Amino acid sequence: MFTILTGAQFGDEGKGKVVDLLAEKYDIIVRFQGGDNAGHTVKVGDKTYKLHLTPSGVLFGKRLLIGPGVVLNPRVLWEEIDTLRHSGLEVDIGIDPKTTIIMPYHIELDSLREKARSDKIGTTKRGIGYAYIDKIARDEVQMGDLTDPARLQAKLEEIAPAKEKAIADMGGDPTVVRFQPYLDEYLEIGARLKDSLTDVSLEINLALDDDKMVLAEGAQGAFLDVIHGTQKFVTSSFTTAGSACANLGVGPVRVDNVVGVLKAYLTRVGEGPMPTELKNQMGEHLREKGHEFGTTTGRPRRCGWFDAVLARKSVYLNGYTELALTKLDVLSGMDPLKVCVSYDLDGELLGYPPESTEEFSRCIPVYEDVPGWSEDITAAQEYDELPKNAREYVEWLEGLLQVDISAVSVGPGREQTIYRE
Repeated sequence: MFTILTGAQFGDEGKGKVVDLLAEKYDIIVRFQGGDNAGHTVKVGDKTYKLHLTPSGVLFGKRLLIGPGVVLNPRVLWEEIDTLRHSGLEVDIGIDPKTTIIMPYHIELDSLREKARSDKIGTTKRGIGYAYIDKIARDEVQMGDLTDPARLQAKLEEIAPAKEKAIADMGGDPTVVRFQPYLDEYLEIGARLKDSLTDVSLEINLALDDDKMVLAEGAQGAFLDVIHGTQKFVTSSFTTAGSACANLGVGPVRVDNVVGVLKAYLTRVGEGPMPTELKNQMGEHLREKGHEFGTTTGRPRRCGWFDAVLARKSVYLNGYTELALTKLDVLSGMDPLKVCVSYDLDGELLGYPPESTEEFSRCIPVYEDVPGWSEDITAAQEYDELPKNAREYVEWLEGLLQVDISAVSVGPGREQTIYRE
């Protein structure tokens, strides 16, 4: 069985927790795009794990894979592996040798470019975009290169002059490109991970041939997709479910299930349009109660009401077969709740987002009020234990999106999840 899981909003939907919940019944968990700009938080008992590259299934000792569609900072990955192993966790990881490496000069270029922008994007400045640029330009350093010093040196001889000039032209320090301590560190990590290199496409396909269970874990969310998101305020990779097949080398006919993760309200980190954003006390309340601060950057997330118009598009973009709704508990005590059911764009009523980001930024949300509930729902273990209004909220969203909501999260803990028939 091959399942793909993606975020259905602007990222930070709670994918890490959902992957952790699903992972127990899967044999392989694989990351298929993005880099350490993503952050998945998993809470088990009194321990909280913040993962940036390691697939969330690590907490069950599963086989973990990083596919060639990921851009990888080896320093971040090794620090995560080392920390997890020191916590007593088994880390059985395989990395595709074609995985693009984020080099120190990518991070320098990213930081310089964002600093120079008059209209900020809100990049994490981790070199993600510049690593993807080099992948497309065929000027990349790959994971396999870090296991062969001579091969890495040969690639850098070809790549370095243009990178040094670009950094100098932007007012940065070009010596970062060939700074030997950085290169030595990368080669040392490459030597440690050499035995972990694997053909990810082959391993997944053979696993599926053997009727094993494979879960592909996406990063970010649908509306940060480099094509279908709110350009230019997007990430640099393809975040929708279809990209899992292309990035991993698995044919689309092998996909059995596509799970979308939605937050019961909406958040966004960084710049870009967000029609339902609440720039008031209500938005601050959601941020504080929901602990809405970025796993990767620590930046406060912008908060707003649930946007069913965007979610409807996400269903089309990803082809979800089921949904998981997170952070329902954060809405307790808020009455009435509001859900955006359409947009007003210059007097025209829209039931689907416009393609133009500029037009999207002018959309005014049209809300419907939904009765709230006052009860604390964090201890609920069965769906029927939820207040009537909470159940009606879930079922109303389900009706709007025409996709089953199979799981509802009522708290950060693994046990604070309700499964529906």
